[in-house]
Amino acid sequence: MSGEAGRLGPPIATTPVYAGTIVNLRRSDYRRPDGTVVTREVMDHPGAVVVVPVEGDHVLLVRQPREAVEEYTLELPAGKLDHPGEDPLECARRELAEEAGRAAADWRDLGGFYTAPAILTEFMHCFLATGLTPVSGAVADEDEAIEVVAWPLADLAAAIDEVRDAKTLIGLLRLERELRPPG
Repeated sequence: MSGEAGRLGPPIATTPVYAGTIVNLRRSDYRRPDGTVVTREVMDHPGAVVVVPVEGDHVLLVRQPREAVEEYTLELPAGKLDHPGEDPLECARRELAEEAGRAAADWRDLGGFYTAPAILTEFMHCFLATGLTPVSGAVADEDEAIEVVAWPLADLAAAIDEVRDAKTLIGLLRLERELRPPG
């Protein structure tokens, strides 16, 4: 199933559980086409972007602390849409500047994906950014501690093996596909 053929109807009943600054949690009942009613706990999220920045013969990654998993992770620059209806490309431009200190002359949409569709509504837009130049004055969010890591494209397979973050794996695999010679 794909596209509209794969769409389900809206919930028939919803109970809010928690309202946060990034996600809201709700319990919702859904009626499937066969009449079965199922209850799901769902986190609503405004959506996000992930940027695959290529600078010369390197892809720029960021290493940052992720307290939820108690690790420093190696990731592509990314961030959430600040408000409903925000243009994902504008969000990508902002996140590239804030996290990697770069602006891009060229942008290419690499498609999008759900991050965890069993429990989370977050849809992530993936962009390839090239023609990078340094940006002065761009500042990461005050609670972010980010180190930019330039990873050689010639060793992209090693980055794919090292990364444990799903959005980064998807972005790097899509980059690998872009770099493959045609045919």
